Amino acid sequence: QEFIDITLSKTQRKTPTVIHKHYQIHRIRHFYMRKVKYTQQNYHDRLSQILTDFPKLDDIHPFYADLMNVLYDKDHYKLALGQINIAKNLIDNVAKDYVRLMKYGDSLYRCKQLKRAALGRMCTILKRQKQSLEYLEQVRQHLSRLPTIDPNTRTLLLCGYPNVGKSSFINKVTRADVEVQPYAFTTKSLFVGHMDYKYLRWQVVDTPGILDHPLEERNTIEMQAITALAHLRSAVLYVMDVSEQCGHTLEQQLELFNNIRPLFANKPLIIVANKCDVKRISELSEENQKIFADFTAEGIPVVETSTLTDEGVIKVKTEACDKLLAHRVDTKMKGKKVQDVLNRLHLAVPAKRDEKERPPFIPEGALARRKAMEVDAPKRKLEKDLEMELGDDYILDLQKYWDLMNAEEKQDIIPEIWEGHNIADYIDPDIMKKLEELEKEEELKEKAGEYDSDEELEDEEMQETRQLAKQIREKKKLKILASKEKDVHGPRMPRTIKKVERKTLEKEMGSLGLDMTNKDESHYALQARRSRSVTRKRKREASEAPTSRTRSQSASRPPRDVSGVRDTKMLKKVKTMMKNSQKEMNRMGKKGEADRHVFDLKPKHLLAGKRKSGTTDRR
Repeated sequence: QEFIDITLSKTQRKTPTVIHKHYQIHRIRHFYMRKVKYTQQNYHDRLSQILTDFPKLDDIHPFYADLMNVLYDKDHYKLALGQINIAKNLIDNVAKDYVRLMKYGDSLYRCKQLKRAALGRMCTILKRQKQSLEYLEQVRQHLSRLPTIDPNTRTLLLCGYPNVGKSSFINKVTRADVEVQPYAFTTKSLFVGHMDYKYLRWQVVDTPGILDHPLEERNTIEMQAITALAHLRSAVLYVMDVSEQCGHTLEQQLELFNNIRPLFANKPLIIVANKCDVKRISELSEENQKIFADFTAEGIPVVETSTLTDEGVIKVKTEACDKLLAHRVDTKMKGKKVQDVLNRLHLAVPAKRDEKERPPFIPEGALARRKAMEVDAPKRKLEKDLEMELGDDYILDLQKYWDLMNAEEKQDIIPEIWEGHNIADYIDPDIMKKLEELEKEEELKEKAGEYDSDEELEDEEMQETRQLAKQIREKKKLKILASKEKDVHGPRMPRTIKKVERKTLEKEMGSLGLDMTNKDESHYALQARRSRSVTRKRKREASEAPTSRTRSQSASRPPRDVSGVRDTKMLKKVKTMMKNSQKEMNRMGKKGEADRHVFDLKPKHLLAGKRKSGTTDRR
C-alpha cells in the first residue's frame, strides 16, 4: 500500500495538474496519456530495481546459493521474484492498452475515466503482489545482516558438537565478539572473525553446533554449518570436548566426526581437544585415549587447548595456518596456470668456482668512524627499561626531569588554586587529631551526665507556664483550620484595620486561661478609650455659603447617569435602554462602540486557487 501511495503521489506531483474541457481534444488526450505513462514507468523502474538488486542463485558462488536455499528456500525465493517479473510485464501491458484506447477518447470525461481505470488496474496488480513483496523484504533485511564471507580467501573453519568451545576459540584468536553461554546452540548462524598471520589476512568462520543424525533431519541452524563445510576452501578445526561437559560423550563426538568426514576431503584437518584445563587426554580412560591415538596414527594432528587459560590456542592457529598455506600452494602447483607463471620466472643460482672464502668487504675508513662513535660511558636508563624492571610497582614520574634552578624543589607539591585561593591554606593537617580530641571530650561529658534532662528541677509556676503555652498553641492551630474552612471570596480586611472590641479580647484571653480582671489601666484599655473619643462624630455645623459660582456648582452636581432624570422610575427605564443598545455589540464580540472590524468570513487562502480532491468544507 505504501509503494502504491508513493507512486501515485509522485505522479500527481511530477505531471501537470490543470486541464479544462474547452481545450483542444489532442491536448486533453496527451495530458492523461502522460499521467498513465508516468505511473507505468515508475512502477516499471521500481520493480526492475527489485529484480536486479536481488542476487540470482545461478550467478552467485555455490556457497551463497546453498546458504540462501537453507535460509529462505530456493523455490519460494524464485517464485516470489517470478511473480514480481510477471506483475511488471502486466503493468506495462495495461499501460500500453489504455494509451491506445485513449487515442479514441472524444471528451475530457472519457479520457479521465480511461486514466482512472488504467491507474486502478495497475494498483490492483500490485496489491496482489503483497505477499511476495513482504517475503522479499524479510529476505532483504536478513541478507543485509549476514556476515561477509569470502569463499576463496584463506579460511579456518570451526565445527563440532554444540557447546564444545568453538565461539570461545574464535574470540581468542580474532577480533570477533561472539556470544558465549553455557547452553547448546548459543550460536545460531555463521559468524566471521579476522586475524593476521605472516602479514596475510585470514578469516575464521564459527559455525553453529551439529548433532549426529541423518542429513534430512537436520534443521536450518545445522544446515548452515554443513553448507560452509561443503563449499568453503579452508582448514577444518574439528573441536572436541575432552571433559564431556558439553553433554556428549567422546564416542558420540567420534561418531559425528566419522559421519561428516566426507565433507573434510581435500582439506587440511586438525583435531582440537578443548577444555584441557578441566581434563587432559592423559587423564582419560584407555578406550578414550585410543580414539586420539588413532587420529595421530592416521596423520591427523591432535592439539590440546584451553580457551580459559589460552594454552595451545596459538599452537593450533599457527599449525592450521601453515598447513593451509602449504595445501593452497600444492593445489596451485597441480593446476594448469602454474606452467604459464613458471615460464616467466628464472631463478639464477651461480655455481661455485673454487673453495676460497670471500667475506664482505668493509673499507677501513668506515671501520675507523664506527670505532670513534663507540662510547665507554654506561647507557642511560630509559623509562621503558625502568618499567620492564619494576613491573607492577612502576609509577611514571615526570617531575624528576624538570629543569629548575633549585634541584631540591622538583618533588614539591604544586599548589592547587581555586578562585584565586590556594586550597592548601584552608586545610588543617591536624584536623583528624582535633576531631578525635573533641569526640573524647564529648564522651566524658555524656558520662558525667551534663546532657541529662532536668525536668524534675522545674517548679510549679514553670509547669503552669508550659501548660498555658501548649493550650495557646492548640488554640492557634484550631483557629488556622477554621479560617481555612471558611469560604471567603470577597476582599479581606487587613488585621491592622480591624478593630477588636475590648469585651471580645477579654473573653478570648480569659478562655485561654489569663486573668483579665482589673485591667482598666492597661495599655489596650487606654487605647480603646482614646480611639473611641477620636472616632465619635461631631455634630455638623451649618456650612458657610459658597463664595464662588463654580464651587457651588461642583458641590451640588449630580452623577452623570442620574443627571437629567426625573425620578427612579425614569432612571430604571434609561438603564434598560442602555443595556438593550449594547446587546448587538456584545453579540458581535466588539471591543466597544468604536470597534468597526469586519471579520473575513471567506479567507482567500482557503477558498481561492486549485482545490484538491476531497471535501470542500472549511476546517
